[in-house]
Amino acid sequence: MDPKRELTSVDLAALVGEFGTYEGAKVDKAYLYGDDLLRLKMRDFDRGRVELLIEVGEVKRAHTVAPERVPDAPGRPPQFAMMLRNRLSGADFVGVEQFEFDRILEFVFERDDGTTRIIVELFGQGNIAVTDGEYEVIDCLETVRLKSRTVVPGSRYEFPDSRTNPLSVSREAFDREMEDSDTDVVRTLATQLNMGGLYAEEVCTRAGVEKALDIEDATEDDYRRVYEAIERLALDVRNANFDPRLYREPIEEDGENEAADEPVDGPVVDATPFPLEEHENAGLTAESADSFLTALDDYFFELELEDEEEPDPTEQRPDFEEEIAKHERIIEQQQGAIEGFEQQAEAQRENAELLYAEYGLVDDILSTVQEARAQDRPWDEIEQRFEEGKERGIEAAEAVVGVDGTDGIVTVELDGEKIDLDAGQGVEQNADRIYTEAKRIEEKKEGALAAIEDTREDLADAKRRRDEWEATDETADGDEDDEHEETNWLELASIPIRENEPWYDRFRWFHTSDGYLVIGGRNADQNEELVKKYLEPGDTVLHTQAHGGPVTVLKATDPSEASSSDIELPDSSVEEAAQFAVSYSSVWKDGRYAGDVYAVDSDQVTKTPESGEYLEKGGFAIRGDRTYYRDTPVGAAVGIQCEPYTRVIGGPPAAIEGQAETLIELEPGRYAQADAAKRLYRQFREEFADESFVRKIASPDRIQHFMPPGGSRIAEE
Repeated sequence: MDPKRELTSVDLAALVGEFGTYEGAKVDKAYLYGDDLLRLKMRDFDRGRVELLIEVGEVKRAHTVAPERVPDAPGRPPQFAMMLRNRLSGADFVGVEQFEFDRILEFVFERDDGTTRIIVELFGQGNIAVTDGEYEVIDCLETVRLKSRTVVPGSRYEFPDSRTNPLSVSREAFDREMEDSDTDVVRTLATQLNMGGLYAEEVCTRAGVEKALDIEDATEDDYRRVYEAIERLALDVRNANFDPRLYREPIEEDGENEAADEPVDGPVVDATPFPLEEHENAGLTAESADSFLTALDDYFFELELEDEEEPDPTEQRPDFEEEIAKHERIIEQQQGAIEGFEQQAEAQRENAELLYAEYGLVDDILSTVQEARAQDRPWDEIEQRFEEGKERGIEAAEAVVGVDGTDGIVTVELDGEKIDLDAGQGVEQNADRIYTEAKRIEEKKEGALAAIEDTREDLADAKRRRDEWEATDETADGDEDDEHEETNWLELASIPIRENEPWYDRFRWFHTSDGYLVIGGRNADQNEELVKKYLEPGDTVLHTQAHGGPVTVLKATDPSEASSSDIELPDSSVEEAAQFAVSYSSVWKDGRYAGDVYAVDSDQVTKTPESGEYLEKGGFAIRGDRTYYRDTPVGAAVGIQCEPYTRVIGGPPAAIEGQAETLIELEPGRYAQADAAKRLYRQFREEFADESFVRKIASPDRIQHFMPPGGSRIAEE
């Protein structure tokens, strides 16, 4: 059984009550690890230090943890963490709510200067949005721009569309959801009733109903027992009637285990708020816990330890073919879903057009119902009148195939298609409603198209890793005899951190492939500072012809060294500096792929204007001839360096390639700088076995520090 890596809706419903015991705790500080793990350090009057972890990556969870288990604080807090510290320091935790029965938690904090809501999405790609008291988004880990909803800074936070809540569903609504299904009982509970796979199976087991029972064969007694099992589950959640369990895989006994004094614990696979018959029937071993929060703390702590265990050196080749086949199967399923959405949307549009094609007939049916309801005639009498009309051969009555007074729905059959009509509306309103449903289905298709692109990326990544593995195998024999084998930083389980913050770190910078330092200004103030303070004899100054570029200085010597005008800078370094100048200018920001750059000696640059000239802040005057580098191509890469220092570096690909352990090349593209930085962070984290290393030294904010301004995308995406 695969271990649980995402909390279920039932888990979250159970957590809400337990989180309530911490109401009144004060927030001390917020930390962000990478782009998916948030930690809030709080103080509670009764319990002392309280640590809350929220993770929205591959693992999706929200629970308190023992202080000794929290990860070490990252060296440099990113902007998101700083924003939270500014808003939450000293704030009171006033409670947490679950949005309907969705996997969304809303943590609420109050301070004299206002309310802050942290909305945690533990589904899909995962997200954390920070809003004010009126739900205006202050910042979010992931921007969401879908037709159905938007989550971006400055906008009002939009929750996903409402879904059926199985813990509060009425018996009538339950029966309708079940009867509308065309599959078996357990799948209907999991999807139509939104219970998820595990708890759908648990409800069937508790109700004594066969999981694979086809809906068409289910009896009224089956429905009653299933609904009662759901009601008992809902009652346990509402009354906080919990008896938490930590479940483990059983260890198969062999000769050694039989001789052991103590049984060996198996790996953890689940933590639940109460015992589950499904897990007991599967033979899982169970351990009691004092609270569900404690069970989750133990569970995810052990799960993380298991994930971090070093692989067996005799480990066989990963089954890349199975992984590739899995992604290909998913793509095939997604393509089928897209085709299904297209067919459903087309069917809805055809139904709306049928209403207009049979306008008079449909209007007659709706008018008949509306007039009868205006006279307070009961629905069963209206249905009887339609039945009598059928016997007399009245066309409008013959078209009516069902009347549902509970929801005010009349079902008609037109040209062989059954269409539900809202009896309280006219023909146009019913047609508009059906057109709107067609649009909603089209939006689902857009989401599926985005999902299939993600899966294609996963497929390409699996193929890349397979090729790299096979290439490593081919060269392994030749490497075995090398006396001085190079360190494979990507595969090290733990990489030591060797930090270094040079004087030029606040500027844009890189070292050329020849070892020369290049620095550039980030704004007018830094351009001014570079020319006035750091420009020395022998340096070369570069700038784009386009307006809005950084002052770029190719240093002949370090400021701590004696300057010299006798040093001849290599052409390769000047060309790399020229590419740097054009890439970090408005040329990239405008989406262009090349621009003109000129170079001059340092003594040709002056801040003193001629008579009648005016130099704006950050500007400078050039005296004498310029050397032009026409149509210099843009090019930028961001990489991670492991020696002599562990840090993010960036600049022209030719220069970075020899200095970084791994790098990602960029080109102008559609992704905003912050969004592109997150994509790079995820890819870096996948490449290193030591994910904590990437979190510590290469946060998305730090990666963004080395990226060109404007939109970007990964080259060859």
